[in-house]
Amino acid sequence: MRSGAGLPAAPWHALDAEAAIEQLGSDAQAGLSSRLVALRAAEAGPNALPEPPRRSPLAVVLRQFKSPLIYILFIAAALAVGMGHWSDAAVILAVVVVNALVGAWQEGRAERSMAALRKLAALQVRVLRDAQEQTVAARALVPGDILLLAAGDAVGADARLIDEASLAAAEAALTGESVPVAKDAAALPEATGLADRRNMVFSGTYITAGRARAVVTAIGTHTEVGAIARLTEAAQEPPTPLELRIAQFGRFLVAAALVLFVAVTLLGWLRGLPLAEVVMVAISQMVSMVPEGLPVAMTIALAVGMQRMAARGAIIRRLAAVETLGSTTVICSDKTGTLTRNEMTVRALWLPGGRRIEVDGVGYAPQGALTEADAPVDAADEAVAALLRGAALCNDAELVPPADDRAQWTVLGDPTEAALLVAAVKAGIDLQALRSQAPRAGELPFDADHQLMATRHDGTGSTRSVFVKGAPEAVLRLCADGGAPALEAARQAAEAMAAQALRVLAVARVDAGGDALAGAAGFDALAGRATLLGLIGQIDPPRDEARAAVDECRAAGIRPVMVTGDHKLTGLAIARALGIARDGDRGVDGGELERMDEAELQEELARIAVFARVHPAQKLRIVEALQARGEVVAMTGDGVNDAPALARADVGVAMGITGTEVAKSAARIVITDDDFATLVDAVEQGRVVYANLKKVILYLFATSIDEVIVLLLALLLGYRLPLAAVQILWINIVTEGTLTVNLVMDPPDGDEMRRPPVPRDDALVDRAMLGRVALMVSAAVLATFGWFVWRQAEGVAFEVVRTETFTLLAMCQWFNVLNCQSATRSTLRLGILRNPWLLGGLAASVLLQGAVLYWPPLASLFHTVPIAPADLAPLLGVASVVLWAEELRKLAARRGASTRAG
Repeated sequence: MRSGAGLPAAPWHALDAEAAIEQLGSDAQAGLSSRLVALRAAEAGPNALPEPPRRSPLAVVLRQFKSPLIYILFIAAALAVGMGHWSDAAVILAVVVVNALVGAWQEGRAERSMAALRKLAALQVRVLRDAQEQTVAARALVPGDILLLAAGDAVGADARLIDEASLAAAEAALTGESVPVAKDAAALPEATGLADRRNMVFSGTYITAGRARAVVTAIGTHTEVGAIARLTEAAQEPPTPLELRIAQFGRFLVAAALVLFVAVTLLGWLRGLPLAEVVMVAISQMVSMVPEGLPVAMTIALAVGMQRMAARGAIIRRLAAVETLGSTTVICSDKTGTLTRNEMTVRALWLPGGRRIEVDGVGYAPQGALTEADAPVDAADEAVAALLRGAALCNDAELVPPADDRAQWTVLGDPTEAALLVAAVKAGIDLQALRSQAPRAGELPFDADHQLMATRHDGTGSTRSVFVKGAPEAVLRLCADGGAPALEAARQAAEAMAAQALRVLAVARVDAGGDALAGAAGFDALAGRATLLGLIGQIDPPRDEARAAVDECRAAGIRPVMVTGDHKLTGLAIARALGIARDGDRGVDGGELERMDEAELQEELARIAVFARVHPAQKLRIVEALQARGEVVAMTGDGVNDAPALARADVGVAMGITGTEVAKSAARIVITDDDFATLVDAVEQGRVVYANLKKVILYLFATSIDEVIVLLLALLLGYRLPLAAVQILWINIVTEGTLTVNLVMDPPDGDEMRRPPVPRDDALVDRAMLGRVALMVSAAVLATFGWFVWRQAEGVAFEVVRTETFTLLAMCQWFNVLNCQSATRSTLRLGILRNPWLLGGLAASVLLQGAVLYWPPLASLFHTVPIAPADLAPLLGVASVVLWAEELRKLAARRGASTRAG
């Protein structure tokens, strides 16, 4: 082995494939053994580029001090020391340290969550090891591994091609070449430049067409892309639009806090109050206006949302997708495997001349009968055998028999192709014998633009045949046999089968076409030379949960649209069964879409429920047309050619089972079970994340303003300051801090998918929220300031009144956080146990408030005196005014909604 960690690379492109395999100590047919893989992994290390060094815990803590809020607190502490208020300075500094430690813990928790999710989305590759095909993490590749590559695969390491079939790779990320590069396994001169090394594939690129085997020559930092790895080490995901809006909102509140500081200081000076005390209170009040908990709450909300989505099978690859999901108005979904089970079963055959053969049996077990007009089909029926032999030879799937009596038949490869093999075995065809008698000698892999696949087979003597399989209209374009009437009969039969929700494939044969697959002509070389063998109709039943998920989309104001490679009639039949297509809706195929100009497409778009037989460029056009109407589009895809549409969509969604690595790289979300219902669940979670963030904003906004108004009223009406500076800090940092983050952990309300989508430009503080803030603040101010004035009028000692006011304000915050859990549902019906995190935060806040009242060291620091236990109940009753006021508003809102619904 001459390439690995720290070993010099050989000129692999100048060696023939056999020599390269020999030098790497590998085997083209069996790959490496598990023992050898373990040895080389220990020697060469992981196949990974250098990662940015992780910040130490100390660095994470120190980062918490880089905030204007903290600078203000340090200034306040310095002023307290300058005025001889050592205890106040100690409290402020303690608050700063505790805030930093809590922030560091929360940031670390979010980073760990993100790291765990990144592992779930790690690149997977196919290799040959121990003579078995295996799927492993790209990180586990070692020099000498045999890579198995196909269209859509990302290349996990630098490798020398062993053999290939019509292979092309996109290498723009490495060489800047804008078009895919055709590959060839032949050796090249040693002086060949990187961009011209056609017999090599490189880490960081991906396969756009064809198939190949290649032997890994370099991993990690020894790859070509490893040489430029330093350019990406510092790359970070840019802030999401929501993060930018929250930062802007925070800056607005900071500006408002500075204005408040000037106003409070000026009013205190005009009142003749001690300047030092007024300045300390003004600084504390300014701190209370700054939403220092909001960025942390947002980070936790997004991380929790991503974890919840991952638990349901949706892996988030781009942070912005979490917020965009809640605004989605259209979901363009593939049919096969997403809306249906992707468990194909051949149900019918059509033969030239009008014969129709029925096929029974379910699943991949090759057990079932072929019948024609209720009579068994003769095993010697050559027309049936010719059709199924062609389907079995022009096929890359494998049937895997059960390991024991309890196991089931399984497949390797595409389910559509596997179903063809099952049908062939049901007809009595021996697959192993067939492939031995007619070995594959060439191929044109499936091409999404042509919707065709072709293979060449050498038989006994000089017999050569090319079999073609694909969409009926594409195969029929290659056929000339029987003239127009025969081809028209085949088209009508295909449409009739498609109308029965069958997925239809056509199979044809070209005799004496030995060199038809050579050269650049490809499928065009077969035009007019093919003989139609027949049509095969497969059924792929809808998923049981798909209909409910479609109904849920409709209720949530989301329009589902089917985008499928199947026949238009097949797509419409499934779409009607699922509720995607309703009365007045229609389907459009790729040809019809091609003939539409933009104005006509925009006019018809609202009535099109199914796009069928569309090619990749048309998928991109569909996305852009919907976006031009103001829609927020989620698009699903699994193939390499889906990548442009996935990247252009507001939320690109790749399939985790059938999806290619290229599709996953272009997407923002990967659905691990390929299920449409999982995507709908992710939309719901996106709405939950946004709703919880709005709850936090409401809570912080309301609880900051009530403190400000209580203070300003006291100054304007000639009362003493109702709160000490350290008490304001306590309420802002401790009381609120124990509740803010816990509020974003709220579970769904249950009606998220009965609300309209969140507008893309939805204001963080809208009119409805301002109305709630006004009510909650008014109730809290009335309770707190009213108690403060009444108790002073009663002649109660000021230290007791201030302590009661301080405690009453904290109690109002407790009730307010319960108010914020829902805009319409009663807190009394929600139940506090629905969010154990919030329950724990409330318990912690109550205990801490008790400590600051009754533990002498804290009571001394925060200028409190003990309150008689009997006096706590009246305080709690007065504070509950905040709850009852919001309960009345919610009741009115529910009745108003009922009246409008009626």
